[in-house]
Amino acid sequence: MNTTSVNTVKAYTIAELAVLYQVSTKTFRTWLKQYAKEIGERESRYFTVLQVKIIFERLGEP
Repeated sequence: MNTTSVNTVKAYTIAELAVLYQVSTKTFRTWLKQYAKEIGERESRYFTVLQVKIIFERLGEP
């Protein structure tokens, strides 16, 4: 596993997050489906820092 600290949370794309978790983007999207309401919609191609924090809390830090 990578050593990602909550202090280094930044905006990420789905592809970047999938690489951090070492899975395909398709698998990562599947993982996120159950948390879609909690994470919310992306406003651009990036998840916001708050959304990334929620993802890390739910899926564990990569």
